[in-house]
Amino acid sequence: MAITYAFCCLFFSALNDFIFKLFANSSSGEGGTKKRSCGLFVSIVGLIWFAFTIGLPHKEGTTLQATLLWGFISGFFSLVGNILLIESMGYQSAGVSSTIYRLNMVLVVIGAFLFLGEPLTPTIVAGVVCAFVAVMAFIPKRTAETAAQDAAKAKLGFTLAVLASVLRACMGLSYKYAFSHQADVNGVTALNAFCWLAGGVLYSLIREHKLSLPTKHDWLIGLTSGIFVSGIVFFMAWMNACGNASVVNPIAQMSFLGTFLLSAIFLKEKMTKQKMIAVLFGIVAIIFLTI
Repeated sequence: MAITYAFCCLFFSALNDFIFKLFANSSSGEGGTKKRSCGLFVSIVGLIWFAFTIGLPHKEGTTLQATLLWGFISGFFSLVGNILLIESMGYQSAGVSSTIYRLNMVLVVIGAFLFLGEPLTPTIVAGVVCAFVAVMAFIPKRTAETAAQDAAKAKLGFTLAVLASVLRACMGLSYKYAFSHQADVNGVTALNAFCWLAGGVLYSLIREHKLSLPTKHDWLIGLTSGIFVSGIVFFMAWMNACGNASVVNPIAQMSFLGTFLLSAIFLKEKMTKQKMIAVLFGIVAIIFLTI
């Protein structure tokens, strides 16, 4: 069942990454100015997500203390990691930022082996290696156009994406640890949503120095992403509760394959030989991780 949850998480992640790309494009104005607030967007997503999770039943045998502790810890990782991912797309291409973000699967496998005592079998290693190759193959080649970009901004975007990737790995590992130490799955996800709701407001006030009323477009894109994020976290929580983090998390993180297809269809991104090789390695990785 854990594998099924992982594939459901992959599906919702692919859709939400595509929404993040659309938001990043709409939030950048001329001269680097921002037309839309990242904090406000995150808060709307958190509100929708919280509405989906607040009424879910709690599992017997769990403790309130563990749920509160790990709900806020994983919520912090989730909030900051996703804010950094969205912000990185303002300085670096969305494709590069998303690709770097998905490298967290390698950190999850290493962390699960070192800290959670999960086995590291030859098939898991082969799957992770193929997944790593697939992600790296999606990184665009350097061209004269990219070389002319502002080096400082490109470096900042890369750094933010790397930090986001590390935090995403911490979130996956904290989920696995939490649910093996009597934290309630639905309670943890509801607290994660609250972190997004409150954290987005704080980010708007502290970082963006403004708190404006959302427009119809803000509500539409926030509602859409909120539904997808609710699905992501729900299935992420249950896949970690039921299966090995070193297997289910890498499968879920192969969502960039779906995002690639969506981008090719709706954003008319070119289907290059490099990307086709990446897709093939991604498929092989999923096969290794599911056998």
